[in-house]
Amino acid sequence: MSPVSHDADDPLAWAREYTPILRSYQEEYGETKPLSGYTVAFASHLETKSGVAIETLREAGAEVLFAPSEPQSTHGDVVDALDAREGITAFAWEGMTDDEFDAAQHELLEEEPDFILDDGCELIAKVHAEHPDVAAQVIGGGEQTTAGITRLEAMEEEGILQFPVYGVNDTPMKHFFDNVHGTGESSLTNIAITTNSIVSGKDVVVCGYGYCGRGIARKARGMGGQTIVTEVDPRKALQAHMDGHRVMDMAEASEVGDLFISATGNREVMREEHFEKMQDGAILANSGHFDVEIDLEALEAAAESTSTPKEGVTQYHMPDGRRLNLLAEGRLVNLTGPFSQGHPAEVMDTTFAMMFVAAYDMLVDGPDLEPGLYNIPDRLDRAVAERKLETLGVSIDDMTESQQAYTEEWEHPDSSF
Repeated sequence: MSPVSHDADDPLAWAREYTPILRSYQEEYGETKPLSGYTVAFASHLETKSGVAIETLREAGAEVLFAPSEPQSTHGDVVDALDAREGITAFAWEGMTDDEFDAAQHELLEEEPDFILDDGCELIAKVHAEHPDVAAQVIGGGEQTTAGITRLEAMEEEGILQFPVYGVNDTPMKHFFDNVHGTGESSLTNIAITTNSIVSGKDVVVCGYGYCGRGIARKARGMGGQTIVTEVDPRKALQAHMDGHRVMDMAEASEVGDLFISATGNREVMREEHFEKMQDGAILANSGHFDVEIDLEALEAAAESTSTPKEGVTQYHMPDGRRLNLLAEGRLVNLTGPFSQGHPAEVMDTTFAMMFVAAYDMLVDGPDLEPGLYNIPDRLDRAVAERKLETLGVSIDDMTESQQAYTEEWEHPDSSF
């Protein structure tokens, strides 16, 4: 692989060093341009790693239109650098309001993209709801988040999806690494940096024990936190229990927690009856896609006043003298805080590689798929894993002929059973 550019004025230079899979696609497809003739819409948190993903699509020949999936996580230097390139168009800028964010996404969709790579089902939901003529012409899409998959499942259930979508979030090369390690490490890192407080010794309440919650809880315990998990699914609650975490309902956990981190993908996980029980100085953070997991209206209504004791921290002063500290205004703590940089580049390399192969498979290989939500073919997931191991210099075994035959036979004549 060719060396990485170290242009001091290039905001993507450092991220490229830690995204070798994406760089390998740039080198492999930079001359043949297999995505030429297609326009790909890309929505995500617009920072350095997503910038490398966007330039990878362009290197492969696509015209790329990009917009944010969250208005407060946009890095202006990344947007400007990408927008200056031929064949890449930005529908974003740093400091967008919620209304500007919404309008920019609609403006992008009016350009009639052929393919949509999405985060939170932002573009896919909007194109169906308000641009049905455009949706009817879209070839396919890919979705990288749990929240987005939930929305797509609801759309499929209602029978309104107009094109096939690969559920990138649910493929092993995404949720085993991005959700567990990316969300886990980046959430806790940004909480620690924003608050300048220690995790060790704190009662850390993790709301939700999906892949993201699992990663947060595991890493919080590794940092010395006394972990508590809340859940609505009895099986996930049992899994958390067997993994060594205390399991409580939110009513009980709200009385003992020092640090609360929500990662459920649902709304109002922390609400009025919980705020009433929380201890003085409790820290509240959200790691879910949308800013709905903490009931902000109820928190504001319960407080007598607010202050900003530290950048990125809003302190709610309750009538009884307690102070509750909300991070990043209840938005994604690992992406929208004052010092947030999102997931580590190494783990986003695998996620964005899966997004790239989702587009490549539908646009170039052209599987005959009806509209609906699909798992990414295992062959694609496995190929990205092999490429990742190659970039790490890690080797694995191949099965022998007899081992392969053993896996394919339902009768084992040499067995003693």
